[in-house]
Amino acid sequence: MGLNQYLSESNILLGLAAESSSDVIRQLGKTLLKDGYVKESYIDAVINWEKTLPTGLPLDGDVNVAIPHTDIEHVNKSAVAMATLAKPVTFQNMVGPSESVAVKIVFLLALEEPHAQIEMLQEVAGVVQNAGVLKALLAATDPKEVLLAFEKTETDSVSD
Repeated sequence: MGLNQYLSESNILLGLAAESSSDVIRQLGKTLLKDGYVKESYIDAVINWEKTLPTGLPLDGDVNVAIPHTDIEHVNKSAVAMATLAKPVTFQNMVGPSESVAVKIVFLLALEEPHAQIEMLQEVAGVVQNAGVLKALLAATDPKEVLLAFEKTETDSVSD
């Protein structure tokens, strides 16, 4: 399952102004809540999850990402929301929780099947290893451009 199957234009926020990781999660979570993908409990559950199991992912370049998520019981229907941030926001490192990670791109996962969470985490982690995709995401001025960047990644991986 590709990212594009879970992303929709209404759940992509570009140049989002946010003060904290919780602020990003709340703003992205509201897009999923508005469209009925998640339950009222979802946003607080993600914020609480982030406190104990952080999701900041440092990458080799100057762009880091975060992949917040929570248990399936807070999800009605699988979806992913994504944001590029106007300025980096601090998330804690998923590998070394005592380390801070300055994040520019956030993927908020809302998945209704337990095994889908691991698969989507792996997919996002794979996609963000591609510097060209990260550059395209940060340069995007319209959600359609984001979807095209992921579509191109899926096409490239199929033709490899």
